[in-house]
Amino acid sequence: MLTLPAELTFTQARACAQQLVQALRQSGLPGQEGAPHVVLDASALQVFDSSALAVLLECRRAALAQGRALTVQAMPEGLHNLAELYGVQELLTRR
Repeated sequence: MLTLPAELTFTQARACAQQLVQALRQSGLPGQEGAPHVVLDASALQVFDSSALAVLLECRRAALAQGRALTVQAMPEGLHNLAELYGVQELLTRR
């Protein structure tokens, strides 16, 4: 399971996306137990802006490139509302 930080704004977005995508790629390397479904835990996320959506979408792209699905667990309602505003909520599966 991948985990989002407590704060994810423009300032942290690039580094966070790079770390998450690298972890996702490493978990799917041949010879490793790469699950066909990736869960991204957003329960710690408290401070965010639309950059958090960009990070989630980048993780989704990376997962799909590996033939894996991505689900966001415990997505804050405010982030889901932003996804609806931008019309990308259907791209982000949540539970």
